[in-house]
Amino acid sequence: MKVRPSTRGGVSICLPKYSIIFLFPAVFGLIFVLRNMVFLKFQFQHKGNFTIIYPKVSTHRNMHDGFCTFQPPSPKYALEERLLLDSIAWPETSVLPDPLSLEQTSDPAHSSFTILPPGRGGGEWHVGDQLDVMIQMYDFKGRPKTSGGDLLFSRLHNLKLGAGVAGQVVDHLNGSYSAVFSLLWEGGAQVEVTLVHPSEAVTVLRRLNSEQPDRVYFHSLFRSGSLSETTTCNVCLRPTQQPLCNYTDLRTGEPWFCYKPKNLSCDTRISHSRGVFKENLKAGEEKLFQSGVNMKVSVRASGAASVTVMPKKKGQPEVKSSIVKSGPSGYYYQGAWQAIIGTSVQQFSTSSDISQCLKGKKVHLYGDSTIRQWFQYFKAALPDLKEFNLRGPMQVGPFMALDYANNILVTYRCHGPPLSYTIVPTAELRYVANELDGLTGGIDTVVALSIWAHFTPFPIEVYIRRLQSIRRAVVRLLDRAPGTLVVIRTGNPRALTSTIALGYSDWYAVNGDKVLRAVFKGLNVHLVDAWEMCLAHHLPHDVHPPSPIIKNMINVLLSYICPQKGG
Repeated sequence: MKVRPSTRGGVSICLPKYSIIFLFPAVFGLIFVLRNMVFLKFQFQHKGNFTIIYPKVSTHRNMHDGFCTFQPPSPKYALEERLLLDSIAWPETSVLPDPLSLEQTSDPAHSSFTILPPGRGGGEWHVGDQLDVMIQMYDFKGRPKTSGGDLLFSRLHNLKLGAGVAGQVVDHLNGSYSAVFSLLWEGGAQVEVTLVHPSEAVTVLRRLNSEQPDRVYFHSLFRSGSLSETTTCNVCLRPTQQPLCNYTDLRTGEPWFCYKPKNLSCDTRISHSRGVFKENLKAGEEKLFQSGVNMKVSVRASGAASVTVMPKKKGQPEVKSSIVKSGPSGYYYQGAWQAIIGTSVQQFSTSSDISQCLKGKKVHLYGDSTIRQWFQYFKAALPDLKEFNLRGPMQVGPFMALDYANNILVTYRCHGPPLSYTIVPTAELRYVANELDGLTGGIDTVVALSIWAHFTPFPIEVYIRRLQSIRRAVVRLLDRAPGTLVVIRTGNPRALTSTIALGYSDWYAVNGDKVLRAVFKGLNVHLVDAWEMCLAHHLPHDVHPPSPIIKNMINVLLSYICPQKGG
């Protein structure tokens, strides 16, 4: 016997031929099973998705802490998920003592880095060489650390030249780290190393996402006539006696649940909003997230902190690192981002340059507020691009702008939940994969995606499955309209406070960035490497990067749309 959803919103039971004689024993058995379950009625309504009230009973494997369950993916995607999780595996970090003391934790004030001598003879560095830096971490007692797991950022820069490049940090798992830099310009180059989080803080962050996946939660308002109620919603909800409204998207399978209002039906939901952030720290753990003490604090140099880079020698052989697999994607010089591989980046300095590139194009931006910045940039840079007021909420949209003379259309729409905005009408909760399926596509169509900032408080599996869903839609789009240009903006580091770090830490974003690149690797899509563009720049980190960085991102985007011949 097979049980399957009916196309009319019910449940179908398919019996093999001649099996009707076994119907009565089956019915009695079913009644016996149902009598021993906490059973709630099923309520279906079809308005683009099903609203279901059902018992919180699941035979699916648990993802986190017993209550966060999802439909298992197919074997193919389950294997990919497992490989992705293996690829981002962080070094094991120590169990925290109780009570917690900072004495044995990583201390940037006691730690230091040393620039190693040039790899080739002569004692000079030249353009094209590699600069190796050794970092040694110490605890608050001044004792060398003997294990890894700290999150460190590094960059090489020259403020006068407007030059900067991100370094690659390698964890040797013994308290020491290497930072590797490509030398890409002549002149001075200063090393900067930053402790983002000690390994002990990573222990806490890892536990929070595993044990407290609902520490950021959301609300929905339900209303019918004069009656209204607000309930809690999330990707995962802890089991209670209260029935659930299941808003899982039928096409993508993306899960979303709300506790059912006491006096209203599930189909009366009218809005979504962010609720409260619960910190859920154990005693003393807040000490691990102190700005100026052990969170985003510079590590001092032991000896010189800078080198002078000489011009490239004629016939100089290429230097390849023995400890890193690939170099940076680009670097800044005179404030402009230069791509090292792939499409060369042009400078679109005037509104005329931008308009000429976008002439006859439809540019669709989907995702979070970090790509909404692109919509705002275009609107400010193009005086003839006029926004049509769709009366969408300021943070949420949707937004649409049109330059009629040049036949340019630019749109923005936010992604579906989880979404940490103030208030979003439920009618505007759209999943990116479904939106992509609604596009015709073609050589006049540009699609740009940025989906990362709202997913960091949740188990990484939630993000993986969202990206897999979007990737399938991208593949479908490129299959039916191969000329469509698809561009993906990566995540970026952000400013951290003790509260923000617990749900939106750069450690979460680092892992998400690795997953994003891996999921879309091999597809005919282009990356705007926001991560390196922010890490290499001298301006402070911000979830919404400042305008000089956004301008460079737009230049990269436009260079994909209008590449130089032979570039």
